[in-house]
Amino acid sequence: MNSGILLVDKPQGITSHDVVARVRRAAGTRKVGHAGTLDPLATGLLVLGLNSSTRLLTFLVGLDKTYEATVRLGVSTASDDSDGAVTATADASGVTDAAIDAGVAALTGPISQVPTTVSAIKVDGRRAYDLAREGVEVELAARDVVVSEFVVLDRRDAVVDGVTVRDLDVRVSCTSGTYVRALARDLGAALGVGGHLTALRRTRVGSFDVADAAVLEGVEVGPALLAPTTVASSLFPVWSMTADETTDLGHGKRPAVELADTDGPVAAVTPAGDLAGLVSVRGGRAKPIVNFPTDEVRA
Repeated sequence: MNSGILLVDKPQGITSHDVVARVRRAAGTRKVGHAGTLDPLATGLLVLGLNSSTRLLTFLVGLDKTYEATVRLGVSTASDDSDGAVTATADASGVTDAAIDAGVAALTGPISQVPTTVSAIKVDGRRAYDLAREGVEVELAARDVVVSEFVVLDRRDAVVDGVTVRDLDVRVSCTSGTYVRALARDLGAALGVGGHLTALRRTRVGSFDVADAAVLEGVEVGPALLAPTTVASSLFPVWSMTADETTDLGHGKRPAVELADTDGPVAAVTPAGDLAGLVSVRGGRAKPIVNFPTDEVRA
């Protein structure tokens, strides 16, 4: 069975689960998962794991991300994006560039953000978007996030349904868990005209770029897979093991290593270049965090 990480450029109008289902069929395996959901409205980079490499997804979900988006000032929606019903409109023609720049600056850096109501966050065991669609009023707690980049790339005015709006093309780099829809909402609220997202494209997850992603339609999974060793080595320090250390680690032992203690994972790589697993290092010994199947490691 092929094991690896697959980068896919998700098209608009389908869910992340739809992408997983299509890749399952294309790859001939049920063992497919993804790291970080994209809404149907959104396009761009979706990181998938196949077979044993799904074990790496836990360590990819929390990577920083970059998006390109369009914010529409002058229209508020129930979902903070164009999929939701319009809840309010206001003439945005009087919003100045200086005011926009000040609003963007205020939403850059460490901020406290209330997630959008129509989100996948669980409330009492249920997804917030399911509750919202049933008409249940959902109150989500604010969370601390970091927006390392929030820049306006282009601005233009338009009249939509009789309302003068201002559309902003923006680029946002942020920590995992940041809602770009909420940035659009909060920018519009700060400017007094409301706002929502009309387009969203994820261009980067950690060091992975959408330019390297496969097109979903007709994807050939095997040639597009990134080897687990390649992925883990790009994210974590590497411990190049001997044959004996590989055997000991596979048996659940804690081999002695000449590595400094680490807070995060270390990629344990066999003499053949295969990823045996991820380990932590404490007191000069390696402790398994997650192991890969022995038949793969010794294949």
